[in-house]
Amino acid sequence: MTLEATVEALLFLSADPVPAEELAEATGAELHQVVAALERLREHLEFERRGLVLRELAGGHVLATHPDAEPAARQLLAKPRTPPLTPAQAETLAIIAYLQPASRPEIARIRGVAAESAVATLLERGLVQESGRSGFGAVLYRTSDLFLRLFGLRSLDELPNPSAFDPSPELQTELRERLMRAGEARASE
Repeated sequence: MTLEATVEALLFLSADPVPAEELAEATGAELHQVVAALERLREHLEFERRGLVLRELAGGHVLATHPDAEPAARQLLAKPRTPPLTPAQAETLAIIAYLQPASRPEIARIRGVAAESAVATLLERGLVQESGRSGFGAVLYRTSDLFLRLFGLRSLDELPNPSAFDPSPELQTELRERLMRAGEARASE
């Protein structure tokens, strides 16, 4: 079996993105050989117009369905596995993603309401994880590798630039006030 075929099989077996270093260790090949095999696999899948593509996500490589197959895949897998995030959960996740590490008190100050339930759900779903404690003992949270995979990001550097957000003047004023209060509270800690 070729290195390219072995790498393809390993990626097929893995539910999580696999770094090239781990593929090299598993196959006994040199890192540069694995990187070349990954590139050959990527090119082969593209050239053959296969139903799979090789993607780099969350610091590793993964086989994924081709974007053109999305409508059929959505039809086949139409039943939801987990309920969508509520607005409170999505807002909490955004705060953690952009300010990480962030504590529940800090999230609550920014949102203006308690964050316990939203954080608990995000932890349960594996989108965030604990990341130590603040100087006051509050648990700090950061996004997980699952967050990166679900949002199709290689790293947090690929998060959308918040300056591209164009809120209404009313929402902009409300957000500015909440952020100023949160900033003042964070500076006094």
